[in-house]
Amino acid sequence: MELYTPILALALIATGFAVFSVIMSALVGPKRYNRAKLDSYECGIEPTPQPVGGGRFPVKYFITAMLFIVFDIEIIFLYPWAVHFDAMRLFGLVEMVLFIATVFVAYAYVWRRGGLDWD
Repeated sequence: MELYTPILALALIATGFAVFSVIMSALVGPKRYNRAKLDSYECGIEPTPQPVGGGRFPVKYFITAMLFIVFDIEIIFLYPWAVHFDAMRLFGLVEMVLFIATVFVAYAYVWRRGGLDWD
């Protein structure tokens, strides 16, 4: 149990700091509310009125999210490859070239279909 004492102490200090920061900001921070601060934030663009039951999101929003996930997963696969590149030698190089070529073909397809246009 004594091996976990430093981890427990660090967790307690981090939790204490987080709670202290939230409480102090509520007590000491300025309380000047106006319409702009209470309005929802949409990347600096004035929010558009939505119907009562919610609105429909454009399909481009979901396509952009899926593209982000695909390229994020590609990066996750690149880390172990980079760490063990010396051990895999030519096999690792060929496998990564095939993997990157597959992702590049998908990227080119999305680009040609207009999935990256922000109009």
